[in-house]
Amino acid sequence: MLERGIARQGYIVTSGGGGVGKVTSGTQTPLLKKAVGMAYVPVSLSAPGTQIDIDIRGRATKAHVVPLPFYKRQTG
Repeated sequence: MLERGIARQGYIVTSGGGGVGKVTSGTQTPLLKKAVGMAYVPVSLSAPGTQIDIDIRGRATKAHVVPLPFYKRQTG
């Protein structure tokens, strides 16, 4: 998430003003101190860095696609 908000299961993913997908899971991660989520989106919107919006209670909230895994444990 690029803006304040947490993408929760069932929220609609939008792009260009229309619905394009659905969030499958989302939460606030205490380790990264960020909101993260996973969603089904069309292949054309799946490249890392692609800007999307999540409809959170009627408000388009900015997010972007990141590669998985979005966290790697440091070994040392």
